[in-house]
Amino acid sequence: MLICAKTDIGKSRNENQDAFAVGQLTGGIFGVVCDGMGGAAGGRIAGTTAAEVFSSVFTELCEADGGQPIDEKMVSAAQKANSAVYSLALLNPELHGMGTTIVACTVMSSQIYLIHAGDSRAYLLRDGVLSQLTKDHSMVQMLVDDGYISEEQAQTHAYKNIITRALGTEEQVDIDTDRLDALEGDMILLCSDGLSNCVPKEKMVEILLNNEFDAAAEALIDAANENGGGDNITAVILKV
Repeated sequence: MLICAKTDIGKSRNENQDAFAVGQLTGGIFGVVCDGMGGAAGGRIAGTTAAEVFSSVFTELCEADGGQPIDEKMVSAAQKANSAVYSLALLNPELHGMGTTIVACTVMSSQIYLIHAGDSRAYLLRDGVLSQLTKDHSMVQMLVDDGYISEEQAQTHAYKNIITRALGTEEQVDIDTDRLDALEGDMILLCSDGLSNCVPKEKMVEILLNNEFDAAAEALIDAANENGGGDNITAVILKV
């Protein structure tokens, strides 16, 4: 199992408020991407704090074992990250309202485990086909689900950047989970919306298939910057 990852400020932001963490476990690997929000410093602190706390807590839970399922350990780690960001905002008035998305994946024992909150995404590339594994927690996704707008209209909608769920904005947060079988050769892409908004799925497939694995994350970010780089950009890729 392999991991490659990269983050970039993009071409339009003054600082990078995305963050990621990756790690090896006994018999597995994991990655997490967080896209912070909330003012000049708040977004950076929220994203970085969440990624660091999730990685640390999840690794500790896996090392301790205890029989808890992997996806439950991931949720527990995300809840700890939520509490850490929320507490920082309470203690620092200038950080009030900060929060962050989270999307995380663990590959272990021929299983792919996913958690997410917000609009950072997970994709699966299998047999040359790229499938989106997560559904955005966003205003635009709600409008699509309710039939008010089409998927095509959602791409340019004025509410595109309004998310309906995030870590750190409330004392508790709902975390979506998913699990699927892992097959040899699978690639799981975790990314912030700075990538998914700028690089079409067809281009993602082309890049993932036609680059050396270690260069794939950088190639995805280069493509997003070539298409405007309107936001921070992060890509984490796990290969089975």
